[in-house]
Amino acid sequence: MSASDSRKRIYLCQPHLSGREQVFVNEAFDSNWLAPIGPNVDAFEVELKEYLDSSAQNDMAVVALCSGTAAIHLALVACGVGHGDEVICQSFTFCATANPIKYLGATPVFIDSEKDTWNMDPDLLEEAIIDRIAKTGKTPKAIIPVAIYGMPYAIDRIMRIADHYGIPVVEDAAEALGSKYNGKPVGTFGRYGVFSFNGNKMITTSGGGALVCSSSAEKARIIWYASQAKEACPHYQHKTVGYNYRLSNVCAGIGRGQIFVLEKHLAHHRHLKDLYKDLLSDVPGISVHDNPRIPGLSGHDEQYDSNFWLNTITLDTSIKIKGHGDNVDSLRVFLDKAGIEARPLMKPMHLQPVFKDAPAYLNGVSESLFKSGLCLPSGPLVSDNDVRYIVEVIKEAIL
Repeated sequence: MSASDSRKRIYLCQPHLSGREQVFVNEAFDSNWLAPIGPNVDAFEVELKEYLDSSAQNDMAVVALCSGTAAIHLALVACGVGHGDEVICQSFTFCATANPIKYLGATPVFIDSEKDTWNMDPDLLEEAIIDRIAKTGKTPKAIIPVAIYGMPYAIDRIMRIADHYGIPVVEDAAEALGSKYNGKPVGTFGRYGVFSFNGNKMITTSGGGALVCSSSAEKARIIWYASQAKEACPHYQHKTVGYNYRLSNVCAGIGRGQIFVLEKHLAHHRHLKDLYKDLLSDVPGISVHDNPRIPGLSGHDEQYDSNFWLNTITLDTSIKIKGHGDNVDSLRVFLDKAGIEARPLMKPMHLQPVFKDAPAYLNGVSESLFKSGLCLPSGPLVSDNDVRYIVEVIKEAIL
């Protein structure tokens, strides 16, 4: 099967608007609030907090920022990370998780994945902490686990290890808005939680992000850093290096409109996962990644509820694809020629040339995933018929 000239290209994950974004954006223009402060910023922060903590039983607070990368950077600054320190970081992730560590002159220590969630392996995490203390005489300054593709990580086990060694956790939940672990939103367990609102995320502000803080006092501190660390003086005075990281009032207006379609987006992404899984169930050697069932520390299964931001498949070596090269890239090219955008799974950070000298604690899982997996179209504009077509093309590609 090949795509006809008239068939639209199916993209990996495109934004979808609610129709209300323009109302809030117009308010920003009409009131001349175009700077990185304003009513939309304040309201967007409140609306995100209410979504993440509907009970309002704690002092959790949210800061709207210009990107998820900025949020990670500020979280590490607030954790006291500096030159010569080490930060433990998941290897199976996008570079935006690790780059802020280098911004601060610190060294990332990469941790491989466990096979069920594809996220940070708790056993390797503890092994790494013990080994880094023995080798450097210092405890790592922070731990950054990642909810890759929206899948929660082993939060109970990782938090217990972090608490035991007194290391703050910065949750990289950039891809995981709406994902839950044991019924609680991912991004609300650690000292800080990070979300991204880039154009391809679950909701978008065009570009933007947010940092979840454990208290309103922490929020005030983060805003100070994100606003050039200006002292309370009538003139410009600075005792600390600050950053220009606040979200604009215009972009926050887009985010406010997106809140109205968040639940619809979540339901659609999860529906697409079920459809992919059903339609590919008769293809031996192809697996759709799904919520795992793992016995918890309490004896009950941990409850993983991914948003399935991107739906992903892995191919075992028995699968042979038309074309040249390994089966994953051959399938990607075959799909591309049929008008379907697919993307390899993340290349682990410990394999990236820029991080070639960083310590890494490995078990082979993330390298295997990189060699065997693809992300399939999953956005709110992907229809059931699109998925059926995608699966038909995948089946045609198999020799």
